[in-house]
Amino acid sequence: MTDEMELLDEDGGSTGAKRSGTIQSVSIASRFLQILAQSDGALPLGELARRANTGRSTAHRYMQSLVLEGLVSQDAETGCYDLGPAALNIGVSALRRISPVDVTARQMRSLSSRIAASCGVAIWTDRGPTIVQWYRSAAFSISTVSLGDVLPLDNSACGLVFQAYMDPERIEAVRKVQPASFRGKPPRPGILEQIRREGGADLDEHLFSALTGKAAPVFNVHGEIACVATTVSFVETAEAEHHRNALFAAALEATRDSGRM
Repeated sequence: MTDEMELLDEDGGSTGAKRSGTIQSVSIASRFLQILAQSDGALPLGELARRANTGRSTAHRYMQSLVLEGLVSQDAETGCYDLGPAALNIGVSALRRISPVDVTARQMRSLSSRIAASCGVAIWTDRGPTIVQWYRSAAFSISTVSLGDVLPLDNSACGLVFQAYMDPERIEAVRKVQPASFRGKPPRPGILEQIRREGGADLDEHLFSALTGKAAPVFNVHGEIACVATTVSFVETAEAEHHRNALFAAALEATRDSGRM
């Protein structure tokens, strides 16, 4: 066996996609499973072959093998294929192992090494948004937030993001706990809708002069907000390095890695 193997098309020719040290049949089987996972429902053999760029005979062989392993099921009446019980069990087990906070923390740690900003993760507690992970950038040494800090409900980007996606009753419970002088003034009409439309929030020079706080939601597999990714940096630096775009992209990636497609 050579060190490099290539995926083959239906005629046995190379697709040009080299995979070093991998088994070709596993790669092709994975392709079929991914197609089924991304579809809205069961698919007929011909459609599977088309999406996988293989012939019907190749698709049939792989589907029958996957059916035998329980990874794929076939409808006796229509002949269409869908994910089987074994695939579903694998998926459920994987989801049980995924922690959106841990996934987001990895994204924020990576982001702090690429931009001049401190990056962190906040979760919701009965006191409000609470920092549970915090990574300082070598290019941004100002310390404004620490682990365990509770953030203002209305006067922080994190607080606004949580308000945009959480049950209003839970928000009001925290509003009663946080002193008005700390939490700030409730958001103006339309602000929460804007956050939902844009996918996050940022506040310039609210808590600290010359600094900007940005925040974006991370969702779990059920579509519920699980935590918030956030950054603190200089306003000018954030604009120059496009921190908003970088943060929002990292939050979206964390959502995908948490099982939410």
